[in-house]
Amino acid sequence: MVMFNNFHLPDYYGKIIATLILVVIIYILRLIIRKVILKFSEYSSKSDNRSKLIIKYFNSLLNILFVIFIILMWGVDTTQLFGFVGAAITFIGVAFFAQWSVLSNFTAGVIMFFAFPFKIGDRIRIQDKDFPIEAEIDDIKAFHTILITSEGEKISYPNNLFLQKSVVVL
Repeated sequence: MVMFNNFHLPDYYGKIIATLILVVIIYILRLIIRKVILKFSEYSSKSDNRSKLIIKYFNSLLNILFVIFIILMWGVDTTQLFGFVGAAITFIGVAFFAQWSVLSNFTAGVIMFFAFPFKIGDRIRIQDKDFPIEAEIDDIKAFHTILITSEGEKISYPNNLFLQKSVVVL
């Protein structure tokens, strides 16, 4: 109990109130972002799965920002923390560089949500010189799209190739 001898709760009222305000702001931002994404999804006939995925991405970003603001607000010694975060980001960056296709597929999945002219159920033809594909879009995931050919074959097609190849809606 010796460690709490110098602790006076009134000294922290400002930080506690600021933290509560930040929690409310983050909560309101989540609601607004969710509503905007669902409206956009409804307006552009996007699937619920894709909307939920994009909402998860934005919620993750808000969580990261929340932690950063809390650390700054409470005056945590950031020297060691930023050293650790820097090392972790460097490690993740090297891993993503080694697996650039994973990152490009993820990025393409986000781009496709907002600017993709196709939707689940559309019949498409992918103009590929070596291996043209004609199929129906069955599902669109974060990293790949599931296509079903007229022969019933299920094809997992990387999202980044949708942005690189010419695609025709039939």
